[in-house]
Amino acid sequence: MEICRRKGAIEISELDPFLAELLRQIPASANPDGAPAAEQRLFSSPTSRKQTDTCKEWKLYVEPELRRLFQSATQTVAADLEQLNGNEKSLANRTLRIPSKHADAWLSALNQARLVIVAKNNFTENELNDHFRSPIGSRRDLSLFQVNFYGFLQEFILRELED
Repeated sequence: MEICRRKGAIEISELDPFLAELLRQIPASANPDGAPAAEQRLFSSPTSRKQTDTCKEWKLYVEPELRRLFQSATQTVAADLEQLNGNEKSLANRTLRIPSKHADAWLSALNQARLVIVAKNNFTENELNDHFRSPIGSRRDLSLFQVNFYGFLQEFILRELED
């Protein structure tokens, strides 16, 4: 896999089918539905639960807008990912071009996906910081790899935005 900036876009080339599939899973992975821990992580209250008025206002006024922003980011990413759809029988490596103007949406969707995956799997800090864990022997291992892969992409996008 190679990542570079080319002609106003972030280009991820030499994407093998496995990594392309992980990318295609970003929108679904970012969805916290059915996972209360993920919902709480994404839409956490800005204050302690003791300040009930503030919590109610947050839930009423801020949370719906956050949901809309998160959904919009995920929809942008899903539209960009359509480039990876096609002949699934081909093992040829693919290329994904992310318009620079979509970088913020990608950062948001990747962050959402990481938070949801971590919450659904109840990963510990030690697991999240173990970057040498290998091989992928279970669904949990795959989920941890996914979190780290998405984090790598976030880091690259942020570096590209700084240049």
